Amino acid sequence: MQLEETDLAEIGHLNKTLLFANKTTSQVDFSKLKPAPYIPMSPDKEADPKWLEAKRAGEDAIRSGKLATFVVAGGQGTRLGYDAPKGTLPVSPVTGKTLFQIFAEKIRNAQEKYGVEIPFMVMTSIINHEQICGFFKKNGYFGLNPDKVIFFKQGFIPSVDKNGKIILSGKDEIALAPNGHGGCLRAMVRSGATAKLKKLGVEYISYFQVDNPLVNIIDPFFLGFHILEKSDMSSKMIPKAYPLERVGHFCIYEGKLCVIEYSDLPPSYQEMLDESGKLKFIAGSVAIHILNVDFVEAKGGDDSSVRLPFHVAFKKVPYLDESGNLVKPSTPNGYKYEMFVFDALESASNPLVLEGLRGDEFSAVKNKEGVDSPATCKRDQKRQFAKWLEAAGVNLEKDADGTPIFDIEISPLFATNQADFVKKWNALEKKPEIKDGLFVE
Repeated sequence: MQLEETDLAEIGHLNKTLLFANKTTSQVDFSKLKPAPYIPMSPDKEADPKWLEAKRAGEDAIRSGKLATFVVAGGQGTRLGYDAPKGTLPVSPVTGKTLFQIFAEKIRNAQEKYGVEIPFMVMTSIINHEQICGFFKKNGYFGLNPDKVIFFKQGFIPSVDKNGKIILSGKDEIALAPNGHGGCLRAMVRSGATAKLKKLGVEYISYFQVDNPLVNIIDPFFLGFHILEKSDMSSKMIPKAYPLERVGHFCIYEGKLCVIEYSDLPPSYQEMLDESGKLKFIAGSVAIHILNVDFVEAKGGDDSSVRLPFHVAFKKVPYLDESGNLVKPSTPNGYKYEMFVFDALESASNPLVLEGLRGDEFSAVKNKEGVDSPATCKRDQKRQFAKWLEAAGVNLEKDADGTPIFDIEISPLFATNQADFVKKWNALEKKPEIKDGLFVE
């Protein structure tokens, strides 16, 4: 079955053009690299004419049913010490809502606000598809219309050895690897998801990854800038927290917008300062995009002249030895082919980058402890909620790092941004007591 689903011609082409051509490392001439321009965050976007124009355009599109949401959720919580799909991880500070529930409730909030159903696409994998589908069904799709929750699997591709031969991980099992987050475009098209969106009248897709509960899934400002600029694909950047932060970098290379991964960009460039003393390559990529459905269909289709390119990486791949025993190598031994979604920026018409705020839109859950862990993510959620409460005139006691001294949580069903929260909070006739375990819904 695996062999029947494997495109051997494509593997042969990738071996020839990447592996045998020794294109396993970055081919960028860094001397030609420039920082990408971006639209800076407005000090008061609710009063800034340019931002308000974008907001109106975005809200009109949302109300017209032209926006769908899309989460890339094919991985497990292995690095977190969590043996289940990452989207089922409890992350909220008081109630322990899962990532999937938080996303679904943000969508529900927008549906009520704009009077429209918003499709929610969830890309799973062969590893977790049944678990994720079952999780949504068990939880009543978190109040969403099941007909508008679209599941499909990420594509996988065989790993190969140094001679380009397919590696076996079992006597009748190919060593398959995910084809990268860029494979989502191909998966959307091949699964029929884009065709379904077009029947629903959807023109734009809000793309995000499953490990970021702060993400502003339905952002009329972002969507509006995308529409007004007539862009095929737009991205949000978050200013890097420190020079060597492990995020991609939005750059201009040979006149085109691109993302250079931290692993490919020399540290000297990551630490480079501009004339004002700020980081020169400061625009960090955190996997938040808006894409046109038509653009996805082109890049995810079978036309090799326009679809996303593959990259090759040298990795540790379990394999069968000559005696038929499974070996888990301690050093890289095989090559994996993958696509990156941000590669689509290079061929997009009028791609733009919009600045977002770290505390409002990004706090990843990647590691069990330390940076980007459940602990730091809960801290960042509490800081965001505290900021909203303070904007509404509530005084909170904080520690030296600016984190509330007790747990608080604001449900996405109540508000998903500060402006909406202040308005709804001030309208409450009886406000809840400010204490440990405060939950606003």
